[in-house]
Amino acid sequence: MTAEYKKQLKVPESDPYFFMPRSVIVNLQRMDELSRKHPVNVLVAGKQGCGKSSLVRQFAARYNRPLTIFQVGLLTEPGQLFGQQRLREGDTYYQEFLFPQAICTPRCAVHLEEINRPEHPKALNELFSVLGEDRSIWVDELGLAEVAEEVIFFASLNEGPQFTGTEVLDAALRDRFYTIRLDYLPPATEQEVIVLKTGVSEEDADKIIRVIHRLRHDPRNPLAISTRHSLMVGELVNTGASLKEAFTFTLHISKDALESCLVALHFGIGETEADGEEYELF
Repeated sequence: MTAEYKKQLKVPESDPYFFMPRSVIVNLQRMDELSRKHPVNVLVAGKQGCGKSSLVRQFAARYNRPLTIFQVGLLTEPGQLFGQQRLREGDTYYQEFLFPQAICTPRCAVHLEEINRPEHPKALNELFSVLGEDRSIWVDELGLAEVAEEVIFFASLNEGPQFTGTEVLDAALRDRFYTIRLDYLPPATEQEVIVLKTGVSEEDADKIIRVIHRLRHDPRNPLAISTRHSLMVGELVNTGASLKEAFTFTLHISKDALESCLVALHFGIGETEADGEEYELF
């Protein structure tokens, strides 16, 4: 492995304020243990901004695994994960990409981001071999590429008609994955995250969450507001912005809908629901 690739294959830093359902934390530990016995692939599905990519990064940090991320949406032709023919001074040559180096690195966490968004419908065909029991593939320009011991493949996706450019994941490909589904954090947990990560007061964080909860659960026009956006609102409030200003500059929302929520908040309407499953720091 070249020095160039060694520099890229790093264990990411841990997020000290990353909360996950206890059941997911326990199952991620099981995935780490199972990877010592046989190949493991994990599909992470859920709403946008609910922590799919962060989960993979936190897993790699917690279990001391180098992490590589590949944007599947950039794949325009079959075989592009491994490399591509290039032209230099009139001559063609094969440029090897990072993917074969990553899968040959023991204990690497390989993240295939937005796996259902390839530009070319056959761009993922090579994954069948590396995700299967054989864990290897023949590439003419490289020879036999074999997946190293304890490598875990993660794939993440957004599902639904609102996500343009996505495809239904091939059933045979999906069959190779364990599945983890993520949702929004419970209100009290999300409020704690906002306080810890943005520095706003408990009171301001409570107001932010109450407005967000109401917008998410509006029976006429529910909005998919990510935790990422919750934090963006908190950051603006912490710099002195009013609640109205913070939401206006963060969300694509009509003034009438926002005014309705703020009025409801003023009169104490729209209390958040109680937490369900227990969440813990991961």
